[in-house]
Amino acid sequence: MTQSSAQGGDGRQLATIKDVTDILGDVDDATLSAIMDLRPTIADVEEASMWMSGDRDVFGAGAPLKDVAGEIISLLGGDDDENLPPTI
Repeated sequence: MTQSSAQGGDGRQLATIKDVTDILGDVDDATLSAIMDLRPTIADVEEASMWMSGDRDVFGAGAPLKDVAGEIISLLGGDDDENLPPTI
């Protein structure tokens, strides 16, 4: 996976457009732009992808998603009331 040369506030690598499309697959341009505006890390995108694929057990039962991962899920259309993850 391509690593970004930029880092987030916590020192983790920010995701590139290629990272996002490699992890999430085909995303329309408007959604991709909105995701990139969030300045997600690779971990944020991977976390959102795991949540959307049903791998919620990875985080522990009932564990809330971080803000950016939750926002990515919302942008991808996974924000109906019964599937919206709790965020912190």
